[in-house]
Amino acid sequence: MTPDNHTCAIGEQWSNCADAERREPVEPVLSCSCEAALDKVKDTCCTETYGGLLVATQLWSTFTGLESHGQLYPKHAWGIHGLWPDFCNGSYTQYCDLSRQGEPIDQWFGPYGKLDLLAYMNRYWVSQSDPNWVFWAHEFSKHATCYSTFQAECYGPKAAQHSDLFDFFETVITWQRRLPTFRWLADAGIRPSNSTGYTVSEVQAALTERFNETEAGRGSADNGRTVLNEVWYYYHVRGTPQRAEGRKLDAAAAGGRLTTCATAEGAVKYYERTEGSEN
Repeated sequence: MTPDNHTCAIGEQWSNCADAERREPVEPVLSCSCEAALDKVKDTCCTETYGGLLVATQLWSTFTGLESHGQLYPKHAWGIHGLWPDFCNGSYTQYCDLSRQGEPIDQWFGPYGKLDLLAYMNRYWVSQSDPNWVFWAHEFSKHATCYSTFQAECYGPKAAQHSDLFDFFETVITWQRRLPTFRWLADAGIRPSNSTGYTVSEVQAALTERFNETEAGRGSADNGRTVLNEVWYYYHVRGTPQRAEGRKLDAAAAGGRLTTCATAEGAVKYYERTEGSEN
């Protein structure tokens, strides 16, 4: 990696895979493929090499704890959790650059003309118990710092301050907007209810039909793992995550578990949000 600007303008690249029958032009490189090996990638700012298994994660919580401050969940929508850079085998690291840790970042948006981004994040990327910016700073410092393509050096010496941070947030949102989990579940008759229980296979079937691969449903909030509160979607990415082009993956094939939820019939609860906790 050099301190120069990394335009990532895709020129002619060639497959160097050992099993390739002939050299073919490849653009851009798919993460976790043989072309994405570190010894074959010329610029790690332009091909994701640290965390090539992307996990787009969403949350369903019933209250924020800060309703009196106007911090509410979006109605008829799951909340954004993040976009995580797992290793190709499904393991992961975190907090890869301690110099890029959380500050009160909500004050940075206005001076850089990002108030529309701030408004969107305050609506759809909502924290529980903490101000939203604490959640955002946590996701940036824990996950963004572990991508090769979001390293500060990738933006060059002339980049505006915080370019990496805003770029990460915008990238997360681009991927997340393609995943209307609430609508996909509702279309299958699966709606929040304080009385009805669902079978986790029903939830997975509804999302799999629309995502075209099996996602990973997460159950927690109690020891019986009966509360549906998170969904994970897996991808490999072409070039940089910022380009928002990827290949959807089955959770099992990606090294993930299909669910941590209870699997008994009707065991999973998808609770309604508390009155006054969404708008």
